[in-house]
Amino acid sequence: MADGSRPLVMGVVNVTPDSFSDGGKWFDADQAIAHGVELVAQGADLVDVGGESTRPGAARVEPDEELRRVVPVIRELAAQGIRVSVDTMRAATAEAAVEAGAEIVNDVSAGLADAAMAEIVAATGARYVAMHWRGHSDAMDSLAEYADVAREVRDELAARVDALVAAGVAPEQVILDPGLGFAKRGAQNWELLRRLDVLHELGFPVLVGASRKRFIGALLSDGAPVEARDLPTAVVSALSAQAGAWAVRVHDVVSTRLALDVVGAWQSGSRG
Repeated sequence: MADGSRPLVMGVVNVTPDSFSDGGKWFDADQAIAHGVELVAQGADLVDVGGESTRPGAARVEPDEELRRVVPVIRELAAQGIRVSVDTMRAATAEAAVEAGAEIVNDVSAGLADAAMAEIVAATGARYVAMHWRGHSDAMDSLAEYADVAREVRDELAARVDALVAAGVAPEQVILDPGLGFAKRGAQNWELLRRLDVLHELGFPVLVGASRKRFIGALLSDGAPVEARDLPTAVVSALSAQAGAWAVRVHDVVSTRLALDVVGAWQSGSRG
């Protein structure tokens, strides 16, 4: 865990008009900034700002538009002393975001979508979240074929780490993400969560991003609003804490912080 007692909580700010999770509520820069500040007030340790939806079937955003969406938000949040990560697959966006104050680059493609990403990450020295990824959102559902999902995700991430380090990224910069919901069917996501210890075998911090995803929604009744996924997400956050996660990425900070506080109290009580 991040501090020996609980994972870091990464609050999500989608500066997009088409996110599955919030329907463009924070597309305006001022609203996005205010939301980031609110998430920190609710207990987020850092804020993850993204300008491109990666929901299943989503189309790519033009590079200049992605920059226009995220850089002003990151700059203002960082100026207020808030720790910021940038959710991007593009090296140019990552570079501009770090210049604006981001300290983490959260890349759902682990460098596969942009060959220049490793060089930029190495040059900036930013922490780098390398997520397990097999293809862009418009094709990923067809790529969810595994004989042993936990071991294959581990081995594919290990190969990405090797490539990143060979390109100059320091191992201490690297954080791993199993890529829940990305080229994974419902049961495969649950198996990955149950077997996070397999990913920990690589020796890197692990970020868990389960918040409001389809496999969580499948637990609920048909037609349930996306916000109804926040309670089960908080339970996943608590279980991820017990499994040694470095951080959890969530939309609803309040429920997750409360769940993590329960885990902390439980562990404290166990220690007497």
